[in-house]
Amino acid sequence: MKLVALAKNPVPGGAVPGELKTPDGARLRFVRWEATRGPRRGTVCLFGGRGEFVEKYFEVVADLRRRGYAVATMDWRGQGGSSRPLANPKKGHVHSFSEYERDLTLFMKEIVLPDCPPPFVGLAHSMGGNILLRNAARPGSWFERMILCAPMIAVHQDRAGYPEPLVRAYAELGCLLGLGRQYVKGGSDAVIEQGPFEGNLLTSDRERWYRNKAVLDANPALGLGAPTVAWLRAACRSMALVSSDGYAASVRVPMMVFVAGKDEIVSSRSIEDFSVGLKVGTHVLLPSARHEILQEADPIRLRFWAAFDAYMGLDEAAA
Repeated sequence: MKLVALAKNPVPGGAVPGELKTPDGARLRFVRWEATRGPRRGTVCLFGGRGEFVEKYFEVVADLRRRGYAVATMDWRGQGGSSRPLANPKKGHVHSFSEYERDLTLFMKEIVLPDCPPPFVGLAHSMGGNILLRNAARPGSWFERMILCAPMIAVHQDRAGYPEPLVRAYAELGCLLGLGRQYVKGGSDAVIEQGPFEGNLLTSDRERWYRNKAVLDANPALGLGAPTVAWLRAACRSMALVSSDGYAASVRVPMMVFVAGKDEIVSSRSIEDFSVGLKVGTHVLLPSARHEILQEADPIRLRFWAAFDAYMGLDEAAA
């Protein structure tokens, strides 16, 4: 699928797009860029959250390239410009988060390691953060550091609507009864980011909200509706893994974790609790931020980039 270019969201120059085919037949859209300014600092591997697409991060790509980083990113299987597994392409579906992990491995081995300069830094949001956390506790990670924005460690209780054990039991039983490909209760084809700005839980920035909506209006095929019961089961299992006792202490990759103070999608308290348990990490609270920190208003983004620059050892002139 081609990249969507808009006047207010142009494709950063020098993009090298392509497609990976996985052993199980999925097609993954990827893009990479070289840095636009020296000194060259390596490559940031950028991973979005559930339902996101590479066009949403063009501004972030430009921010990183100006800091001397090459950038490589992809759409997770089943969303964005990557192939969809079900007849209804609006259903967010996966059997296990290990599928995402295999896609990450393929992307790193086929695209990043051969064609992108080291060292490698992982920058991920929400679901992407969960997937990187799975990688961070295993030996042989490719990443020198990770920066995680509102990682999906637990769902915000008001968003879940029910206690976590009940949600997990619902998902497990639904899959056992053969309902894994059905939408979760109350789910539909509706794409959240094509809805009104007022009342949204993702960002307080009107302009960036409508910029992302314009991308979806230009190519509705990029949008994703609600998750399936199987995706929910997979997410619950993966969140249980990364939030289990001792998991944070087992993380081997140094990381900075950003917490959105007004997050109503994932649990900020769970992220803070997890971060306290890290032996090689720290966390930063952005009190005014909603869930999508990198899509937030300029004052919030400036605080993010200031912390990023300090953590990565960039001086003000280079940033």
